[in-house]
Amino acid sequence: MTKEREGELLMGGLAILESWFPILSIVAMSYVGALHTYTYSLVIALVFFIVIMAKRNRFVELKNKDAYKDLLLTTFWITLLFTLIFMGMQYTTAGNMAVIIFLQLLFSYLYFNVLGKEPMERLHLIGAIIMGVGALIILIPDEFIFNKGDLLILLAAAIAPFANLYQKRARKFCSSETILGFRTLVGLPFIAVLATIFEPEVQYEAFLSALPYLLLIGIFIYVISKIMWIEALHRTSITKVSAMMGLVPMMTLFFAYFYLGEVPEIRQILGIIPVLFGGYLITKPVKD
Repeated sequence: MTKEREGELLMGGLAILESWFPILSIVAMSYVGALHTYTYSLVIALVFFIVIMAKRNRFVELKNKDAYKDLLLTTFWITLLFTLIFMGMQYTTAGNMAVIIFLQLLFSYLYFNVLGKEPMERLHLIGAIIMGVGALIILIPDEFIFNKGDLLILLAAAIAPFANLYQKRARKFCSSETILGFRTLVGLPFIAVLATIFEPEVQYEAFLSALPYLLLIGIFIYVISKIMWIEALHRTSITKVSAMMGLVPMMTLFFAYFYLGEVPEIRQILGIIPVLFGGYLITKPVKD
């Protein structure tokens, strides 16, 4: 099996996990708020990263001074990205956010394939574009009003490829567990301060009600899913990985229907067709 195919399989599994993220978050946020949901999930994830790093003797990787530039830049861009998203969510809707943040696919293509000359097969490029169109059809709300919150999230989408770039570079020096453990440990205090400033204090009963969902988010999204994300970045192009995230909204619609009883609109169902077709093209082997 080629590294490219391994990356595609990792992205397929990752898409299933990530599709549950908004569903679990909606429930958790109803108890403790958005920033506190993020904070507690990171705390849970950090515990697992420390255990994993200890068992696999990963702490020795932190002695590699060559890795720190990429580790610190990864932490900076990821923390800034989520800060912008949470700030933007104060002024816009979840639907608008989902549409705009997916535009990281466009920015990835512009940065790495147009300006950076990162190679990408024509067939895969066509698949990426089709997937992008399908995802936008699924996600675009009936009323789309652009405001300052949208601008903040657009900025987050614009810097997302840089976060992926430095994660990809850091992976040459460190394991996925070390990268994620480092960025979680360094970024967590900043997120915790924001949660304390901008959200009310969490009540103990509310925390207990949210805990099962926080555990699922922390373990499956911020640990397992993120490890798969970095390993996929290590094996294939940033643009292709970003494009395959177009599978997430389709799966979210499916799971939300059964778990939350949310019935998708006809427009959203129609959007599934180009996502599936584009996904087929982007993972199709190209003959030399």
